[in-house]
Amino acid sequence: MKVQLKAAKVLAAERVPKSEKLLKLQVSLGTEQRQIVAGIGKKYEPEALIGKTIVIVANLKPAKLMGIESQGMVLAAGDSEVRGLATFVEDVEPGTKVK
Repeated sequence: MKVQLKAAKVLAAERVPKSEKLLKLQVSLGTEQRQIVAGIGKKYEPEALIGKTIVIVANLKPAKLMGIESQGMVLAAGDSEVRGLATFVEDVEPGTKVK
């Protein structure tokens, strides 16, 4: 399966209860909205992500993290700790394919 990367705009973000590093994001892909659980909570406060356009892997099977369904994966840099998110400098429409 080829990885399908897309631009996604963060509409809402909140911490996952009982987790230091998990955040639950609601993102827009233009034609649809998805929920993504990402392990970026040690680096980012939820409020700081709202309105950002990030890169997600859009064609993964949904997975459950701490009982919450995640419908994609956020792209971030770093080994054991998150150092930064893959974002855009220019305005990019949600749902745009990333090459």
